[in-house]
Amino acid sequence: MPLSMGLEEEYFVVDAQTHQLADSAPLLDTVRRDGSEDYTAELRRCMVESRTGICWSLAEVRRDLRARRNTLISAAAEAGSVIVASGTYPTADWRRAGFTAQPRFDHIAGTYARLADEHLICACQVHVGVHDRDTAVEVMNRVRRWLPVLSALSASSPFWSGDDTGYASYRNSIWARWPMAGMPPTLSSYADHCDRVERLMRTGISADAGQVFWDVRPGTRYRTVEFRIADACTTVDEAVLQAGLCRALVHRCLLEIARGDAAPDAPAELLHAATWRAARYGLTGRLIDPVDAELVPAAVLVNRLLDHVRGPLMESGDWPEITGLAQAALRWGNSADRQRRAYTDSGGLAAVVKQLITETTAV
Repeated sequence: MPLSMGLEEEYFVVDAQTHQLADSAPLLDTVRRDGSEDYTAELRRCMVESRTGICWSLAEVRRDLRARRNTLISAAAEAGSVIVASGTYPTADWRRAGFTAQPRFDHIAGTYARLADEHLICACQVHVGVHDRDTAVEVMNRVRRWLPVLSALSASSPFWSGDDTGYASYRNSIWARWPMAGMPPTLSSYADHCDRVERLMRTGISADAGQVFWDVRPGTRYRTVEFRIADACTTVDEAVLQAGLCRALVHRCLLEIARGDAAPDAPAELLHAATWRAARYGLTGRLIDPVDAELVPAAVLVNRLLDHVRGPLMESGDWPEITGLAQAALRWGNSADRQRRAYTDSGGLAAVVKQLITETTAV
């Protein structure tokens, strides 16, 4: 039986005319008319999150993503706004973006001060179902090596406050400043995970398990492995690519666990360096393989990942689609690359924003 998948996508809400950040409340009021709980407010008032249902195939993922984007697009139009899927919004000024009035968000804003003030970023999370949480932890230990590659493929945040940061995923750098974010440690069991989270909570760093924002973690509500390293995926194709690769990685790990294979040794310092380099260069430079301690072209590491999960992708029938999407990303670039081309071709961020709106809403 195939492994289940579910995605959470975060979007910026912007005024349809001025392209300035807008309040998501009118949009949320519209999509919640039927009582749906699949659309929620985020930390900042100009953001909204959409959650898919449980999907068993990439075709289901694609249909669900398109349907939910269309729902948001229609609701936004009623409110005179549009949605944008990108890790950062190119022209946004974090000083002008208010916080959503919720106790949880009030706590974050009060505790983390300027970190929370500047937290104006959007991500895509992928959940893959597993049988139990101990298995989820074993999978976490094994997939860490490949998380920087997922980051490079999804990178969609080159601009920040009107400037080119030089990064493909500046969102990742913003996340990395938080004390409970980044690459998780090697864990021995789910009990070990819970003990570490409990200690973080006792120190006041996190209010609950949901505020341990590791790049991969056991699902807090469901028996899943939750991948959290990706920027918001501008296109549906990019989100499908993330879903397919994440599921194949979990499948590969389950096969290794069943065989009794040892988990690869990926030193923490190399994982940290690999994550930074993927955020800095995306698909345009050389990336670090943290197991081999080797610096290789991004295309080489992407193809190593594809080779690593070839068996699961062949078994699920996803090999043609996922390899096609990955090769398209290598050929045409990720969202960050396309944004920079739009900027270079036009000489301005207005064209970048228009392109992001077009790609986000082309469903």
